[in-house]
Amino acid sequence: MSFLVLGFFTGLSLIFAIGAQNIFVIEQGLKKQFVFIVCLICAISDFLLIFLGIFLFHYFDSFFTPLIELILNILLLLFLLNFIWGKIKENKKEIKIDQSNIRTSFFKTIYKTLAFTYLNPHVYSDTVFFLGNFSKNFLVLQKYLFGIGAAISSLIFFFALGYLSKYLSNYLKSDKIWKIINLIIILFMFCLALYVLTNILK
Repeated sequence: MSFLVLGFFTGLSLIFAIGAQNIFVIEQGLKKQFVFIVCLICAISDFLLIFLGIFLFHYFDSFFTPLIELILNILLLLFLLNFIWGKIKENKKEIKIDQSNIRTSFFKTIYKTLAFTYLNPHVYSDTVFFLGNFSKNFLVLQKYLFGIGAAISSLIFFFALGYLSKYLSNYLKSDKIWKIINLIIILFMFCLALYVLTNILK
């Protein structure tokens, strides 16, 4: 169960940022246009990419010589440090949310959702590389629990973002709120960085 919780909070920490995909989900929620399908596509996409990363690192485990594993752990640590540094220096820019009621067709909405998801390079570094790499030394059951926890966080996050967008949008421009969120994420990711560092020093 602890790996389920770890996966949940790790996934939530990675996804909890106002990027193009999240803003698009908020816009659809405010417009009340195809909210369910947009949230569902985002959540399913995260699920597929999370387990793609976990399976890739699991099935290629036999190729991980001590040197390759050391390199992967160093890359993982650098990823975490870069992520933490980005959060520390992050100056929240003005968030522009389109609240116009111009209706978009169902298929165009699906196309835009897929584009915001799969054309975003961060989605691959966060899900496939980071979550797959981080869980590479877990036991098989622990990998599944970790992946399920991360997928659940995405499911809850996107549907909350879409259906509570009117309420949440009132807080998006609050510097104080984002400073608190960023501080929590920084502390959590710092703990993960220490965990990876201990694996490197073993």
